[in-house]
Amino acid sequence: MMIMPIIYSINMNKTVKKKKVASKSSQKRKKASFSDAIRAFLLVGILVALSAGISLAIIMIHSGFNNKIDDIQDIIFEDEIINNTTVEPDIEPDTKTTPTVSTTVGTNTATNTTTTSNTIAQIPVEHKGYLVFVIDDAGNNLRELEPFLNIPGPLTIAVLPGLPYSAEAAKRIRAAGKEVILHQPMEAIGAQDPGPGAIYTGMSAEEIRSILRRNIAEIGPVVGMNNHQGSKVTMDSDVMRIILEFCKDNGIYFLDSRTTADSAAPVVARQVGIKIAERNIFIDNEQNKEAMLRYISNGLTRAQRNGSAIFIGHTWSPDLAPLLTEQFALYKEQGYTILTVSDILKR
Repeated sequence: MMIMPIIYSINMNKTVKKKKVASKSSQKRKKASFSDAIRAFLLVGILVALSAGISLAIIMIHSGFNNKIDDIQDIIFEDEIINNTTVEPDIEPDTKTTPTVSTTVGTNTATNTTTTSNTIAQIPVEHKGYLVFVIDDAGNNLRELEPFLNIPGPLTIAVLPGLPYSAEAAKRIRAAGKEVILHQPMEAIGAQDPGPGAIYTGMSAEEIRSILRRNIAEIGPVVGMNNHQGSKVTMDSDVMRIILEFCKDNGIYFLDSRTTADSAAPVVARQVGIKIAERNIFIDNEQNKEAMLRYISNGLTRAQRNGSAIFIGHTWSPDLAPLLTEQFALYKEQGYTILTVSDILKR
């Protein structure tokens, strides 16, 4: 009779031990699952951090590439259009237009007819940058100049001195409400003839000042000047000091046409204490509409990135005036503000 309780007790002990073993196995499985979850979480974190690092590296590389393009754009090896090439990124013109404005429609209860409200909800356009268009070489004739005088917007026009129509061109530009500056001929590195009234590196300070006074008297009053050709002069710090000191003393600005990448004008300007402007884009290196639109598009991108862009074109480009007349309204709709050189220097 004692055997049954003993067997029962042994069975009970085995059952309790099995339950304890099962409990320990369950706890081990839970710990293992928890450890797996932690490892998975850490792995996901590492992958996210790695992806973020790769994305940041790509952005930095892309930004550096854009800055390199800007540096390439600024390099001009020869004088103005002659043997002048710039490397430009292949960017198509921005053809986005301002969002269409909307009108509201209401019901006139007195007449029981539907009418259109005169209220127009104008969607504000984001400001994208300032654009300055300079047209060089006025004074050769009036026929080429006339279309530029009819462009509906601010324009700076540079007049060459000593030509048959120099004085008359300047007079008509002022009458049209455009900005007149002296397109001062200067000595180039090559053998090109800069034309009458030119400045050469071998001249004395008094000779240079005398030429500038005579040229301004012919086409003035002017608010500024820029160089026609002039790579050899703008590379000469001593000559540029005389020119920039003349500008400062007479209250006129200097626009560096950047016919050479080695221009001394920016450094000398800081020493003299005068603020100058610098050309960013030549519009008509290639004189067809598609190429000019491409150059302008590059300038629009630059204005968005740097705040402004200064373009130079020429009166002798037959398709340029119609193109600007057509495009000016579009640029304004897209959020660009068009200014003169004197306006941009005041900002």
